[in-house]
This record gives sequence, C-alpha cells and structure tokens, in this order.
Amino acid sequence: MYRILWNPWRYEYIRSTLKPKRICIFCELPKKKDNEAYIVYRGKYSYVVLNAYPYNSGHLLIVPYKHTPSIEDLEPEILTEMIELLNRSIKALRKSFTPDGFNIGLNIGRAAGAGVEEHVHIHVVPRWVGDSNFMAIIASTKTLPISLQETYRIIRENWE
Repeated sequence: MYRILWNPWRYEYIRSTLKPKRICIFCELPKKKDNEAYIVYRGKYSYVVLNAYPYNSGHLLIVPYKHTPSIEDLEPEILTEMIELLNRSIKALRKSFTPDGFNIGLNIGRAAGAGVEEHVHIHVVPRWVGDSNFMAIIASTKTLPISLQETYRIIRENWE
C-alpha cells in the first residue's frame, strides 16, 4: 500500500509547463529560406518581408532581428538600417508596381492596432487611387490582383 503525500504547489509548476508558449513569428521567419518566408532582403540588423496578410499587393514589413515591442528600445544602428530599408522598399515597390502613393507606419501596442505587438515592425503599403472599392467598404473583403508568390518574384527582381 502506498502512502499519499499531497504537494499542491507542484501542480502550479506542472500547469505552467503545459501552457502553450507564444512563438514570435518575426523571430521564426529568418530561420526559414527566403522564398519560403517571402523574405525580400536580409540586412545586418533587420529584414524585409512580404506581409502574409497584406492590405494591398506588395505590402512589405521591415522587421528588426532584435525582439522588442517598441522602437525606442532599438539601437541607433538598427534604426538607421530600418530607414535605409524603408527607402529601398519604396524604390522597389515603385519600380515593381508604380503605386500612386504609400502608407508607412508603425503600430506600437495593441491599442494602436498592432497584430504582433511584442515585435516592432514598419509597414510599407503601396496605394493606388481607387484601391478601396465597394468590396472593402461594404463586404469587408479585400480583393488583391496578384498572388504572394508573384508579388515576391516581382519585388525581388526590382530590389536594389
């Protein structure tokens, strides 16, 4: 016969190991091959990747390798490279798709609309006059004229 020794504090530890750990997609993407992750360019401190859920065709993200939720936590050399990649992204998108304009921005924190709030990144969204048609406004559906694969190929061809 066994004697039972209750130690309920141990259960807290067991439960904590069962909780799913949140994996940061922006930390995982650089581990993949460029064409699998749609990484357009890898810099020393950051990389440029196609957004898998784009607002428009050609929607790029500039992501630092450093995992941090806010831009003020980034060192000057990282910020400098990110701005240089922003410039190169705009040039590549202009050459690739001749957009009429761009939305460029950061969503820092959930209240600001960040989907991946734990890893700061810059959005570069090409825009065309009339790209918000009735589908997006009435049906909450965005129609994109080109696949991610084709978008990736075109941008890579025009990256300088």
